[in-house]
Amino acid sequence: MRKKAVRNQLWVPIIAMTLLIAGCGTKTEPMAEAGAGSKQQQSASPAQAPAEAVELTISAAASLTDALKEIQTAYQAKVKSTKLNFNFGASGALQQQIEQGAPADLFLSAATKNMKTLVDKQLIDAGKQKNLLTNELVVVVPSDGKVSIGSEADLSKPEVLHVAIGIPESVPAGSYAKEALTYSKQWDSLQPRLVQGKDVRQVLQYIETGNAEAGFVYKTDALTSSKVKVAFAVDPKSYQAVEYPIGIVKSTKHSKEAEDFYNYLQSKEALDVFVKFGFTVPK
Repeated sequence: MRKKAVRNQLWVPIIAMTLLIAGCGTKTEPMAEAGAGSKQQQSASPAQAPAEAVELTISAAASLTDALKEIQTAYQAKVKSTKLNFNFGASGALQQQIEQGAPADLFLSAATKNMKTLVDKQLIDAGKQKNLLTNELVVVVPSDGKVSIGSEADLSKPEVLHVAIGIPESVPAGSYAKEALTYSKQWDSLQPRLVQGKDVRQVLQYIETGNAEAGFVYKTDALTSSKVKVAFAVDPKSYQAVEYPIGIVKSTKHSKEAEDFYNYLQSKEALDVFVKFGFTVPK
């Protein structure tokens, strides 16, 4: 009996060792599988980086600044593959830039003559341009101004030392102002008082800062500032209708994206923004 008990005691550690080895073996198999899975994940092809957004350059009349900035935010949230860069300025100056080869994909002018010149020079396709908006010319004065002004004739009052207008040769608002003052026979007599701005927004700034007692701007510009008030609306019979044509520049390297944005600007969503800022949509 004693010999049998000794043999049983010898078998116990052997069996325990066998079970331990077997147990270790079963635990290493999932680890091996996990390692294989890791290798598979590492060997999988990496996700492709998103394509860079196409950048469009839009040369636009300064009077469109506020409306287009709001449209820019809405459009880029919707079309993430396109980034919009705006070049704001006087329509005449922008026209000359395009003529000289400056990069531009679309042109938004505050006068049809600037667009027509580019179409005539075959820099913009006649079939990819159209009138988008209309506007009105007004005379504004500082909101705290003391001079009573209700017509072009009042601009000759002694208290009115400076009258601001855009440069007529390059700023459509200045050209319209010259037409209106010529019509009312005030152009020649007001020459010593005229202060000219490089674009309509600079004219507005002259009034806001008190550097001029009155100035000719668009109705939409007047609505953007709490520092000015409209003295009177200029008689629409005295100047050419203010129209804003839009066109695609022929030299664009992104014709599809340019045409997409060109079409979007004519959509109800975009036109509603323009109307909110005081523009009118032609019928």
